[in-house]
Amino acid sequence: EVQLVESGGGLVQAGGSLRLSCAASGFTFDDYAIGWFRQAPGKEREGVSSIKGSDGSTDYADSVKGRFTISSDNAKNTVYLQMNSLKPEDTAVYYCAADSFGLGHLWTESYDYWGQGTQVTVSS
Repeated sequence: EVQLVESGGGLVQAGGSLRLSCAASGFTFDDYAIGWFRQAPGKEREGVSSIKGSDGSTDYADSVKGRFTISSDNAKNTVYLQMNSLKPEDTAVYYCAADSFGLGHLWTESYDYWGQGTQVTVSS
């Protein structure tokens, strides 16, 4: 059974940092891509970043480039999202998701499995 469990969310002031973790189980990590998405109240879920298990290549939404960094520890089947220089507009529920085709796109339709999400709140 595929499981994705996010952790690391919380409340932080603008300009601060958080690191989210996504612990994955039930599949061969190297064959998948893992994506981070977020959904703010009243808005659609949007892609934030992704990483391919096969070669570690990454992708970022323009809104987070230069501030967020995605990484993985394949031995631990865990993907991290380091978020620096946080802004109030980064406030959202953050989800990690697994793409069984390993493509690593930043649209929700590409992903088969989803975690429950973790809340990130950035105060001004």
